[in-house]
Amino acid sequence: IFATDIDSAALLYAGKGLYHSSISKDISTERLDKYFVKEGDKLRVAHSIRKMVIFAQHDLVKNPPYCNMHLISCRNLLIYMTPILQKKIFTMLLFGLKLDGYLFLGSSENPISIIKDLEVVHKKWKIYKNLKIKKGINFDAFSLPDLMDIKRSPSRFVIEEIDKSTNTGLSEAMHFNLANDLDYLTICVNENNQVQSSYGNTSAYLLQKHFTSNLTELLPKPLAIAYKILLINAVNQDKKVNVTGIRFKKDHHIVTANLSVSPLVVKDKQKLFLVIFTKNAKSETEENSVFDESIYLDHYTKSLEDELNELKEQLHASYERLDASNENMQSFNEELISANEEMQSTNEEMQSVNEELHTINSDYQLKNKELIEINDDLNNYFRSNINGQLIINNDLELIKFSPSAVHQINLLETDIGRPLSNITTNIKFETIISDIKQVLLYGTVIRKEIETQNGNWYQVKTMPYYEQANNRNNGAIVTFNDITQLKKTQAENELQNKTLLRINEDLDHFIHAASHDLLAPLGNIETSINIMNKIQLSDDKLMDFLNIINNSIRKFRELITDIATVAKIENDTNTQELVNLDEIIENIEWSLEDEIKSSGTVIIRRLGVSLIPFSKKNLRSILFNLISNAIKYKGENTPQITILTWKETDKIILSVKDNGKGIPKEGLDKIFDIYGRIKQDIEGQGIGLYLAKKIINAAGGEIIVESEPGIGSDFIIHIKKVL
Repeated sequence: IFATDIDSAALLYAGKGLYHSSISKDISTERLDKYFVKEGDKLRVAHSIRKMVIFAQHDLVKNPPYCNMHLISCRNLLIYMTPILQKKIFTMLLFGLKLDGYLFLGSSENPISIIKDLEVVHKKWKIYKNLKIKKGINFDAFSLPDLMDIKRSPSRFVIEEIDKSTNTGLSEAMHFNLANDLDYLTICVNENNQVQSSYGNTSAYLLQKHFTSNLTELLPKPLAIAYKILLINAVNQDKKVNVTGIRFKKDHHIVTANLSVSPLVVKDKQKLFLVIFTKNAKSETEENSVFDESIYLDHYTKSLEDELNELKEQLHASYERLDASNENMQSFNEELISANEEMQSTNEEMQSVNEELHTINSDYQLKNKELIEINDDLNNYFRSNINGQLIINNDLELIKFSPSAVHQINLLETDIGRPLSNITTNIKFETIISDIKQVLLYGTVIRKEIETQNGNWYQVKTMPYYEQANNRNNGAIVTFNDITQLKKTQAENELQNKTLLRINEDLDHFIHAASHDLLAPLGNIETSINIMNKIQLSDDKLMDFLNIINNSIRKFRELITDIATVAKIENDTNTQELVNLDEIIENIEWSLEDEIKSSGTVIIRRLGVSLIPFSKKNLRSILFNLISNAIKYKGENTPQITILTWKETDKIILSVKDNGKGIPKEGLDKIFDIYGRIKQDIEGQGIGLYLAKKIINAAGGEIIVESEPGIGSDFIIHIKKVL
């Protein structure tokens, strides 16, 4: 495996052999004991793992990875590089992969430049297989950006480099011209006779050969013999040695030359030698010469014999080492044969084990097929189940959930295996965690009705998850049954029941109270008719009894109308609308026009809120009753009625204030009772304020009265803002 990314940080720690305790905080105790050895507050990776890993520094940009790799992982590294550099690295990685080897990239990386040589194994996880058999480096990947259009002024460092190169070139030119003027050739060689540098005309002394820098091969034979002897003497004596009068043939001419060899000391302590060739000043035909070729040949032959003897000794030592190595290889071979025999017996054992594993594998395949079928049945059941279901293990971790459960709990597929306490829910007053803990502890079944944030209601049933194989509870099952419609129906029924009970109670009370008043006019009518039967038609008293009968019938009709009003009031309170208060007041002023003119009443409006959410006819009835009462119960001063409205936090306030006679303290509670009249001498039945309070209370509001005798009364009504 060739890994390039930082995801292999754990292996890097394994290479160093240490894990810090903060890195291992999420590793289970079983894995710690198996893979690590504790040393103080740190953990050392076990030797069995460390010996399996080889670490090496590698420049991914400059060098291809090792060849014939089965897997190369390069994840989330190339995204930080330019496209040109990515193309180069992709070519490197392809070179390192063997045939059918795998390339594993990051989710944001695409091998576009080498995709023709790859097979896509997994598109999402960016896994590719190598299809290229022949390896090679494509040099197109090494292209550099075009810098021709970029113009920059040379920096200070570049200028210094130019000056240095200029000085170096000047020095070379000076040495070359000086060598030509003095007619000599200077050559610098290393201890292996390789030419390092030269000054002067090389064609005067050297043979023009290509593909070699060995000075001995470039010299004519006389010069080569003299050079080898002088080089040996210079090495042995560590000083300059020379010879003159060396005759050799050059371009059909006999040339006489002088030769000197001297050690050259440099800073890097490399062994170098300075070889200088000059022409002999004597005549070419002169017989006497310092250089004697036969003597130098003898020396050369003797040096060759010394080298030969030394090589023989080295060869003999090499033979001895080779014999020792052969003996070692023989012993190794014998051990390998015995090991091979052991491997053969092990292979036979492995063959029998493999047959057993094949049988076991067949059984597992059958069981796996059954498990797949059971899993498909379970998944289809969950998908078709309209009720949400959760399966929780003993550690309160989510094991499985049905698709409908996402309406109650914010679940994703990635939440499987997470603690349920880390997942948000849509449930108000959540007790699901405590209920599951109680079920896990006691094995009981808990049923609760809960409301979600969107106003839906569910019956939650929490029961144990029974593991039949071990005969024990191994978690919990939470089921959500939608009972929203049932709760709405129950709420509507409860509201209707309360309304009916209140109507029955009011009607019972009203009938008991009205029965006496209904009997009174009936008695008057009956008595009057009995007396009229005894009186002559011409008698003037007959008209008096007829008036009594008419008044009793009118009163009887009013009582019957009041009974109908009480029975009807509950249905009218359910209808609400935005009522224009100005229109209602104008309508009431028109209806009470005669009473207002005769009493001189002044009605003042100070409406901070003109539109009020209420039943229109009920609000008119309330205001009509309050305004007519203020006129009927006027004081000595001219009647003045002030109607005010204003807003508060969650309600609207309506105030009807007058300057009439007022109400004593003991009568404040009585005025809202049925037939609760304080002034019996004023016309009325005493049912108006009773009905007004009943209407306001049924709409969720409240009516309050503040009054003081002789000053007036203030009726304050609280109305909800929302319809």
